[in-house]
Amino acid sequence: MTSAADAAGAEAETLDGRVRVELRSVPDCPNLASTQRTLHAALADLGLPLAVAIEVVGDYPSPSVLVNGVDMMGGSGDGAAVCRLDLPSEGSIRAALRQAMGAAPDIAATGQNLAD
Repeated sequence: MTSAADAAGAEAETLDGRVRVELRSVPDCPNLASTQRTLHAALADLGLPLAVAIEVVGDYPSPSVLVNGVDMMGGSGDGAAVCRLDLPSEGSIRAALRQAMGAAPDIAATGQNLAD
């Protein structure tokens, strides 16, 4: 894991310069393990290496998943250290990763119908 200070001085791992994923948490976050599993499953499903994601521990809403700097759940990703209950699903993470890679969104995750 990376400290907030280390992350400030270094860019997250990238894939072809397009995908940057951060998993932010506070120490001992009770929701971290399940969010890690969800993130890792989404990365594996898309054939992306785990190295695309870095984990940062500090004073953040926890856990937060940011893709290219955008909080998956619509927050800023910054702020006071609080326990988040609005955790992203595997489908929503896949959709955000696909969008970051320039691919079509995951229809199941967005809830869109092809007829729309």
